Parts: sequence; structure tokens; C-alpha cells
Amino acid sequence: MTDLLEVKDLVKRFRERTAVDGLTFRVESGEVYGLLGPNGAGKTTAVRMVTGLLRPSSGSIRVAGVDPFVEPLAARANLGWAGQELALYEDLSAVENLRLAATLGRLPRRETRSRAAELLDLVGLADRGRDRVESFSGGMKRRLHLAMALVHRPRLLLLDEPLVGIDPQARALLLDTIRRLAADGCGVLLTTHDMDDAERLCRRLGIIDRGRLLAEGTVAELQASLGERDALRLEGSFQAEAPPPLPEGVEVLACRDDELVVATLHGDEALPAVLAAAESAGVRVRRAALERPTLETLFLKLTGRELRD
Repeated sequence: MTDLLEVKDLVKRFRERTAVDGLTFRVESGEVYGLLGPNGAGKTTAVRMVTGLLRPSSGSIRVAGVDPFVEPLAARANLGWAGQELALYEDLSAVENLRLAATLGRLPRRETRSRAAELLDLVGLADRGRDRVESFSGGMKRRLHLAMALVHRPRLLLLDEPLVGIDPQARALLLDTIRRLAADGCGVLLTTHDMDDAERLCRRLGIIDRGRLLAEGTVAELQASLGERDALRLEGSFQAEAPPPLPEGVEVLACRDDELVVATLHGDEALPAVLAAAESAGVRVRRAALERPTLETLFLKLTGRELRD
């Protein structure tokens, strides 16, 4: 596979705040690579630097081998971007929006009509092409927003939280469309804070928090890093800075004032001993749940907080 995006040691500072801190990753052709992390982790800032809209403080970016700040037109020719904010003209029809995008993208006029029809079919809007966008549902607008990013046939597609706030039908259609694009050789960089979306779509993932890449690999590789352990989630009155003493082999993943999350082998067998240890420390446990290791569990282990915090 060919690397369509190479990001190396990327840093972005805003005065005293470092939003992206030494980020390194790559996206190959034909893969969906996910940047997984909570809101405020630095995902959108990283994407905006890749597009060339935000200049890095340091580090390097290559889009299909081109520096977007040295050769911006060449980089943009290979790049499609669908950000969180919808970039649509609601008083125009879907076809008119796509034709405008084609003009701005310098698509030959003779190809505009066929390309618009092709994209409307791809995103499941073929029967609504003549309708004004203002009549569309949120999910339909999100699908058209994706089609706009694809007009000029980019080799690399950047999707910043593309599945936020849409209905289940639109979500399923967008998931299928993204898979089809990757299968046709497009490289896709997807940012998300949704573990389920990441597991469904991404061949490889980078887990990011506070601007740093904490772990990277396939979903299976990341889950395997926790071993064959279970997660135990206990709700009660804990001391965030001082988890109760626990039996040997039980690892604390996160401790908050109202919750303790631990990892251990054979969680069903270990649960009574964990509960007894908590009670001996004066903690009254209101609820206990046994879970299989997930990306959420790994994020807890790495950061001490939930993906959605």
C-alpha cells in the first residue's frame, strides 16, 4: 500500500496551550485510519493542519508526498475534507451544490453532470437531487456534505466526526459509503470519540488524548494489549486519589469519587474478593458490572478517564 498521508512530530501551540503534541501517524491507500479520543483531544486541530488551514508550530505533513504549505494546490488536488460544520447552500438543490463544488474544484464542465449523478447515487440521494437542501433531514445533509468532499475524486479523505447527531439510517448509509470508498483505494482519516464507530470502520486506530498519541494498532492489537482480562466496574463512594487496597493481580484502571474500574483475570471469580476488599476499606458498593475488555477500557487504562468525558 501507498502512504497517502504522513504526519511526523506534529505540534501546534496556542500561546500557553499545546493542542497537538508530537503527533506521528500515517494513512495508507485503501484503509480507514481512526483518530480516537474525547472532545478536546486535539483531533480537529490535527485535521485542520493536514488541510493546510492551520499552520503547525513544528513537525511535518505530507499529503500524497506533498507539503500542503509548500505546494497547497497540489496537496488540495489529492485531498477531500468533510468537517464537523456542514458546508452547504440550503437555498440550492443538491445537484446545484455539487455543481458549484465541481466548479470550485476545477472539474471539467463536461464531467459535472455525470459526476453529480454518480455521487448522489453513492450517498443514497439519487431521488432527491432536485430538491432544495433546506428540505433535507440532518442525516441527508450529512450525506450530501460527504459527497461535496468527493467531487474532485480525492485520493485522501478527511472526515472529522462525520457520524455525530444523525439518525440510524443515515449512519448505516454513511458507514457503508466510507467502506466502499476505502475498498476502491481511497485513504480515509476519520476522527471520532465513538468507540463503536471506530471498531466498525477502522483498519488501524490511533488513540489520542491531550494532543498526544498514546497507542496505535488494529482494534485486535489494541484490545490484546490488555491481555485476556475482564474489566470490573464498581459504583460507590470512593476516594479518587486513594483507591482501596485490592487483591493481588487486580489492576486499577480508573478511580473517581463515584466509580472504580479494575482489570483482572477471571473477573467473575475475582469479583467477591474485590467487593470484600472495597468493603474492608469502608466503601459501600452500590452496583458492580463485569465487562469484556474494549477500546474504552484501554482508554481508561491509558488516561484514567472515559472517551466521552
